[in-house]
Amino acid sequence: MQQKPNALKYTLRQERTGRNDNRVGKLEDKMMFHKQATLWRLALVCLLLGALAAPTLAQADLDKAHWCEGVTIRFFAGGTEGDAFAGIVYRGALAAERDLGANVEYVFSGWDSELMTQQLREAVAQAPDGIAMMGHPGNEAIMPLAAEAAEAGIIMMYQNVDVDQVRARYGGGYVGAQLESQGRALGAEALRQFDLAAGDTVIVLANLAQRERALRELGVWEVLEENGMNIVHVDSAPTWAADPNLGIPAMVAALTDNPDTKMVVFSGGQVLGNTQTYFEAAGLEAGQVKAIGFDTNEFIMQGFAEDWIHLTSDQQPFLQGYLPVLSICQTAKFGLAPLNADTGAGFIDVSNYEQVADLAIAGYR
Repeated sequence: MQQKPNALKYTLRQERTGRNDNRVGKLEDKMMFHKQATLWRLALVCLLLGALAAPTLAQADLDKAHWCEGVTIRFFAGGTEGDAFAGIVYRGALAAERDLGANVEYVFSGWDSELMTQQLREAVAQAPDGIAMMGHPGNEAIMPLAAEAAEAGIIMMYQNVDVDQVRARYGGGYVGAQLESQGRALGAEALRQFDLAAGDTVIVLANLAQRERALRELGVWEVLEENGMNIVHVDSAPTWAADPNLGIPAMVAALTDNPDTKMVVFSGGQVLGNTQTYFEAAGLEAGQVKAIGFDTNEFIMQGFAEDWIHLTSDQQPFLQGYLPVLSICQTAKFGLAPLNADTGAGFIDVSNYEQVADLAIAGYR
């Protein structure tokens, strides 16, 4: 005969003797308590193991090749799709779109600030997850639209031209060179490299109507003026960036009226890349007048090779395309703070331009 458990034998013995002091009930309660405690411990262990094994949302997204899928971005490239600078910015944004999987819609503005402002208004109305905006229209024009974007929960990034007052009030990151310090550094480098003296005439192209945009040209201007240079200002319209040949009449007039010009400071890569056209139209030969400015592209590389161009400050526009898209994705998916990146990498001149020439010719530098 199979033996009964000790607890059951104990219970029967108590019933036979007539002694019922609730010891049986107490023992059963104690056994039930231990059983429930064991079950709770097992459940807790299972929950902990499950938490360790199951990836978080961030981990799950990062495990994907395109972890930014589902995020919509309106991206402002600034100029036209085919122009030298905007084309590099555009390629940077395209690379980020391919790498991250975001849905990016591109906006081209021909460097027209009023058009950019209208396009930004339309972009905010469409309520994408994020907008990467060129800062050319300036703080005053962008401020009310940034307020609307903040109210709608749209993530904002700015590239190429900073709008510091807008960002201070409504947030957002900035990817681009620090324009004023970049300009002053270029002026100081020109003084170091070239045989310039107090009283020399220097032509500076700058569109003073766009104060935020003109900070770098004004930075060069200030350094040269502080060192006794005679500054001749040429108002370079934003449309020159889209079509540099529009600047031929003004450039020819400035060079003809100032035949003793020692150097020309150009306002952007598009016009700097058109140096040979301007100088030949004014009857100048290669090397006769120093040409400096900003950015790199295939035409600037050719200018270095043929002694038309002598110094430029690189601001790596590819990063100005890539990093704003990356930043919006990081904020949308993981709540990370917006990126702030100074893309001003340094100087390119006749001594080192060959190191970047291949990438510039290919449209990536």
